[in-house]
Amino acid sequence: MRICDIGEFGLIDRIARSLPPPGEGVIVGIGDDVAVLRSSERHILATCDIQVEGVHFLRDKIRPYQLGRKAVAINVSDIAAMGGLPRYLLVSLVLPKETEVEFVDGLYEGMREECSRWGAAIVGGNMAHSPGGIVVDLFLLGEVEPGWLLQRSGAQVGDRVLVTGTLGDSAAGLALLLHPEASCLDIHREFALCRHLTPLPRLWEGRAVARSGLATAAIDVSDGLAGDIGHICERSGVGVRIWAGALPISNAARAVAEAVGADPLEWALSGGEDYELLFTTPAGRAEELARRVYEETGTPVSIIGEVVPADQGISLTRPDGSTLPLRKSGWDHFLK
Repeated sequence: MRICDIGEFGLIDRIARSLPPPGEGVIVGIGDDVAVLRSSERHILATCDIQVEGVHFLRDKIRPYQLGRKAVAINVSDIAAMGGLPRYLLVSLVLPKETEVEFVDGLYEGMREECSRWGAAIVGGNMAHSPGGIVVDLFLLGEVEPGWLLQRSGAQVGDRVLVTGTLGDSAAGLALLLHPEASCLDIHREFALCRHLTPLPRLWEGRAVARSGLATAAIDVSDGLAGDIGHICERSGVGVRIWAGALPISNAARAVAEAVGADPLEWALSGGEDYELLFTTPAGRAEELARRVYEETGTPVSIIGEVVPADQGISLTRPDGSTLPLRKSGWDHFLK
């Protein structure tokens, strides 16, 4: 059996089964956005994420400064999904010997700026030679109040599904990088490229959701809505029905999709790297929670579906009322 036969998440499950049970100090181990470790006053959050040249980024399509910002932002997004705050960052770089020193300067400029934006500090790391492309691997520590911790588990049948911001924008930005000849308004081009190259983690939105005490489950949208809602369903033992007509898709994503001949709905469902927050709450509190997050952060929140029994699976309801199974089509590094 090869890794491509079981995929990224199959491999994670296999590794998890091979490990001994975590000790009493581990509140959340493998299977959520971050590991959660017990501490005296605030729980410690630990996460890591990586940017690999040729997989996550194309060196001629992104500036070092942008790459530095993005590498930090995607780790902060994991902390946001747990309702926490980022604190300390470790950086591992794997670099070809021919890499220009100015590249590293720009990379750290972006990382420093993004860390400063969210209250984190770079405190160490490691470097090694790469015989191939560049690898930027970050390890981020954060903290969260015990009563505010958000997890993927906890969604209940009847809950509503909510998401911050808009979906499909990062996929639109990537499409523009791959199809520079595509024609659309400059305002749409700049918006989509910004969303892809320098995403905005929803840290304060995550804090608002956590502080409300109303959310039953949460995750950030990194692999795509369809894939990430699937993670909530798996951990919570439920199914979900997504309402296609309620999905928030920006004018920019729609314009870029038209320019390149793509379906903006498909981008919203499986484009990935939007780093919005996806969460559930009891039906009677959904409007209240959406309003509270907007009032506290200025970020709009859309109610996009409902939690159903597990035997109903994951489905998409179209505006005409027809329903079809929603394939868990998020990003997987190893599937064929």
